[in-house]
Amino acid sequence: MSERKVRVIQTSQGSSDRLTEKEAIVLRDDAKGIENQLINVYDDVKYQQIIGFGGAITEASAVTAYKLGEANRNKILEAYFDADKGIGYNVVRTHIGSCDFSLGNYDYVQDGDEKLETFDISRDKEKIIPYIQGARDLVGHDFTFYASPWSPPPFMKTNGKKNNGGGLKPEYRDAWARYYIKFVEAYEAEGIPVWGLTVQNEAKAVQPWDSCIYSAEEEKDFVRDYLGPKLWEAGRKDIRLMIWDHNKERVYDRAKVAYEDAEASPYIWGIGFHWYSGDHFDALSVTHDRYPNKGLIFTEGCHEGGVQLGSWRSGERYAHDIIGNLNNWMQAWTDWNIVLDELGGPNHVENFCDAPIIANTKNDSLTFQSSYYYIGHFSKYIRPGAVRVGSSKYTGQLSTTAFKNTDGTLAVVVLNRTDAEVPYILRNRDQVAETTIPAHSIQTLLFPAE
Repeated sequence: MSERKVRVIQTSQGSSDRLTEKEAIVLRDDAKGIENQLINVYDDVKYQQIIGFGGAITEASAVTAYKLGEANRNKILEAYFDADKGIGYNVVRTHIGSCDFSLGNYDYVQDGDEKLETFDISRDKEKIIPYIQGARDLVGHDFTFYASPWSPPPFMKTNGKKNNGGGLKPEYRDAWARYYIKFVEAYEAEGIPVWGLTVQNEAKAVQPWDSCIYSAEEEKDFVRDYLGPKLWEAGRKDIRLMIWDHNKERVYDRAKVAYEDAEASPYIWGIGFHWYSGDHFDALSVTHDRYPNKGLIFTEGCHEGGVQLGSWRSGERYAHDIIGNLNNWMQAWTDWNIVLDELGGPNHVENFCDAPIIANTKNDSLTFQSSYYYIGHFSKYIRPGAVRVGSSKYTGQLSTTAFKNTDGTLAVVVLNRTDAEVPYILRNRDQVAETTIPAHSIQTLLFPAE
């Protein structure tokens, strides 16, 4: 085989490198049969196909963007959703009705309207929908949009409130199922095709903000008897319905209850998961191995505790989690808010968080956090339709994953969270290239498969 040039893209704490292209390395025939310091890439061993990467356009994100001048408002979208000038996001999530990252509680119907005759998304049309439309226009045909409810309207709930948990009253299951259909129809009327829905954001969490609790059996029954049939009756078998939408430690448990109900399972495309209870990467593989025909999507994660300007740990946390998820069958990845203001909001219960881009709405400026660049090492170079391929590494000091894009390019991501530079030798098809990765750095290596 002839020599192959390997492009090296690097982000490093110890330098100004931010998705910076470095000097290329070259794969040459392995005449010596090198055994040590290898990162192997087995591109003939194939796993899951990737749908894409993205983030949530919440009311908080949209309102923050519209407090900026037009130039920075557009710069945020370009930075995320332009495949050439930005990091190539193609996935967008939003909330059905209000969430904590809204300016306050709201619904699309008036109180007590079980027939949904007052259904109206005018509030979303003010800022959320125009911003999603902007993302859609930049992405094009790979645009993938899904939505999640945080809570039904108060009159449908056992506690009579949007906030503080509570459950869906049995007598309103039919009305609540029809609510999702109304949402889909309203958003698609605005030119936003709906790829998927999750049944409930964080179905186990009683929160001081918008929240609603379902046991595994309650969620399964709601899908089996109401939401699934309503979607199919509306001619929307194409919509990917996802359960759970919560932390990984119970992914398998929730999947088992839903998937092993022969009547519920056909309505369910897959399961969504978050990161707030720890790694639990093996739980994804356990779930996939037991139910290989169901999807696995990361639907939310963020760095908690408000804005942490300059934090390098947040970028490394993102990369660690993305690699662990990808290596255990994740098909799509969605960050939480794409942009927040200088406080890490707005948030109507002051549950402030960090975001990859922070906007200072007082002086109309943007700060790109380490997380933005670390995420970009995946989203910009592992494109929709890419397939994960086999790989192995010689040391626990590094984390790695490898993919083959539809154009035949191999993309290998190498993460070093240690305090020391780590040497390694890239090996593929009996060719090798020797290099190093600096301390607290991430690299994406790009080269032709043959």
